[in-house]
Amino acid sequence: MFVHLYQKTVLRNPKAILLLLIIALIVFGFFSKNFRLDASSDTLLIEGDPDLKYLKEVNERYGTKEFLVLTYTPKEPMISENSINNLLSLKYKIQSLKWVHSVITLLDVPLLNSTDKTLTERLQNFSTLKSEGIDKKRGFKEILDSPVFRNFVISEDGKTTGIIVNIKKNEKLEELKLKNKKEVENYKDELKKTNHENIVQIREIIKTYENIGKIHLGGIPMIADDMMSFIKNDILVFGIGVLLFIITTLWFVFKKLIWIIVPISSCFVSVLIMTGFLGLLGWKVTVISSNFIALMLILTMAMNIHMSTRFLQLKKNNSNLKNSEIISMTVSKMFWPIIYTVLTTICAFLSLIFSNIKPIIDFGWMMTFGLIISFIVTFTLLPTLLNFLSNEKTEIKEENKSKITSFLGKISINNGKTIFSITLIAIILSILGISRLEVENSFINYFSKKTEIYKGMKLIDEKLGGTTPLEIILKFPDTKKIVQENEEDEEFTDWGEEDDQNDEKYWFTKDKIDLIKKVHNYLDALPQIGKVLSFSSIIEVATQLNNGKELGTLEMGVLYNKIPNSIKKEIIDPYISVKDNEARISLRIKDSEKNLRRNELINKINYDLENEIGLKKDEFKLAGVLILFNNLLQSLFKSQILTLGFVMIGIFLMFLILFKNIKLSLIGVIPNFVAAFFILGIIGLLEIPLDMMTITIAAITIGIAVDNSIHYIYRFKEEFKQNKKYEKTIKLCHSTVGVAILNTSITIVFGFSILVLSNFIPTIYFGIFTGIAMLLAMISVLTLLPKLILIIKPFGIENN
Repeated sequence: MFVHLYQKTVLRNPKAILLLLIIALIVFGFFSKNFRLDASSDTLLIEGDPDLKYLKEVNERYGTKEFLVLTYTPKEPMISENSINNLLSLKYKIQSLKWVHSVITLLDVPLLNSTDKTLTERLQNFSTLKSEGIDKKRGFKEILDSPVFRNFVISEDGKTTGIIVNIKKNEKLEELKLKNKKEVENYKDELKKTNHENIVQIREIIKTYENIGKIHLGGIPMIADDMMSFIKNDILVFGIGVLLFIITTLWFVFKKLIWIIVPISSCFVSVLIMTGFLGLLGWKVTVISSNFIALMLILTMAMNIHMSTRFLQLKKNNSNLKNSEIISMTVSKMFWPIIYTVLTTICAFLSLIFSNIKPIIDFGWMMTFGLIISFIVTFTLLPTLLNFLSNEKTEIKEENKSKITSFLGKISINNGKTIFSITLIAIILSILGISRLEVENSFINYFSKKTEIYKGMKLIDEKLGGTTPLEIILKFPDTKKIVQENEEDEEFTDWGEEDDQNDEKYWFTKDKIDLIKKVHNYLDALPQIGKVLSFSSIIEVATQLNNGKELGTLEMGVLYNKIPNSIKKEIIDPYISVKDNEARISLRIKDSEKNLRRNELINKINYDLENEIGLKKDEFKLAGVLILFNNLLQSLFKSQILTLGFVMIGIFLMFLILFKNIKLSLIGVIPNFVAAFFILGIIGLLEIPLDMMTITIAAITIGIAVDNSIHYIYRFKEEFKQNKKYEKTIKLCHSTVGVAILNTSITIVFGFSILVLSNFIPTIYFGIFTGIAMLLAMISVLTLLPKLILIIKPFGIENN
């Protein structure tokens, strides 16, 4: 009934349908100008993650700024006159940029141990390497030996230094957050453009200093900007690459220009309408969904190849009929198998909405709407265009039977033991590989080694104490007990008398200081951790200044009040909050460490702080980017394992509705499940950690690959009714629908292989492994599926 209504409205009114499609093309083409990209770090976080809220509180409390990092490795020694002058010149040029708040370099580090002044004078009027009359060698050695600045602003070998470029806080964005969401989004788009211009400006400055040494740029704003460039590049390269390959495939299959133009028209219209639809809804494409255009082209082309191949087969067998009659026959035979292939693929992509991660949820919805659009366009534009063409224009030369499908057909009939043996081996390897699967979020390994992101992060990792930040917040018991020590250094005595009324100095108790030291030393001893900074680092510096004698707790309190605000704000306030009665230990993880397992490390720190250090659960908390990204992947792993079951059950139920036969439904899904799990097994055996994209491979593979099973079984059922012989039907199906399956699979496999041109490693892995999975699924459908049909005989007894 539905097909009859479709034939009555669509096939009999080609001019009206074409006019409607042109109107849709113009309307959505207009809205495609609002198509937007988003590469901010927010796109890689779980919505409503309490750890994100807590990190924002920590950053606000301890005054963390947004910043860029430059690594500077001069050709000459670091403290040579030329190197210092060049560094100073670079600092002032960057400082002159209107968006820069401050620039901190090696030359701004306070030297408190490199003069012969008294301690009070040193603290209140400190010198730096750029000060006149300073002993540069002595000052440089102090920085190299400093527990605060070593492996932070200077590498241990003294050959590489870090330059911190603090960015001015955007007050307008904070104000807009209190207003409507649309204004915030529009302003964020403006900020992205501004951020890009800022990165271009600083890179132009760096270029002028290329002859003095190696300078690399890093930091989250730079990564976000480069990611935006990667997304734009990926969309362009994937789209053009897939389009060129599709044209080549269509020429190879049909060898006639009209059969390239018609399917390509469907692809073009589908993609343009979808980009306009995204622009209309204000949906932004992220690094996760950057391949949606390539996927849409691939899946639209698969529908068109099946429709076109069936049209030509029917035309060959019914040469006396008109084009319009053959189109009607094609639609009636292909409507239900294609709608079910679309529904099974939608089922796979909809599984992504359970991930709690916005870009992945959006990707799931994007592909769902994209598939619906592709289906509508395929069943309106393709028959409409064919209606306008004469019989002669749509005819193609008869081709010889496909040697590949004929070969696979013979194997399925004659080599049952081989097929089942290989399937059994694949299942065993799958179980073994899946048991070894793990998720990891090595951010540095998400990028190609040739990218600036990788080079900068690698150098910071190796020379300047690690890249991925982690914060440990120690929360002290609320107590009025004050511990005072008798011994006081002479230089602090006067200060103590002057500030006797100031209670802040009594915050520094022995218990607190000992606990900070204990946790600091524990973290410092872990091999995966680079630089650790805390109030313990400051105490170590103070001890050096106090001629190697440890300060008493009262002395620390007095010192805290007497230190100039400029030093206190930069060196002490980031690590203690007297007001909130807590201390912050800031550390960085060596992200490029080969054996680093982030989830294990987080669990170990949590366990040891409680069981080795003796803290209660409410006396400490971990925060930072490491925690957020780990939450993301762990959540994704759990949700995708659960939704994989949902996809399998959903697809099995669709098979049951379509074929109304339990045996046939089981036979239909088994080859695809074997292929999907085998690819997960290969990933596990190769010890490649799952990331935010490869973790979705199994669900997406099953969703796309079962299309082949549906087409094959649907055609088998149709042909078996006529000849009632299983082997004959297998040979017939392999020479008809088998050829269409082969052609669409080749298109999909090579379409996914285009993703290897990305700069984003997870996208490359996604392309490679999904392509391999689709190839295996195709072979399985053309060997294992017919063999199972031959053995189980789900269509009844054959005629003798």
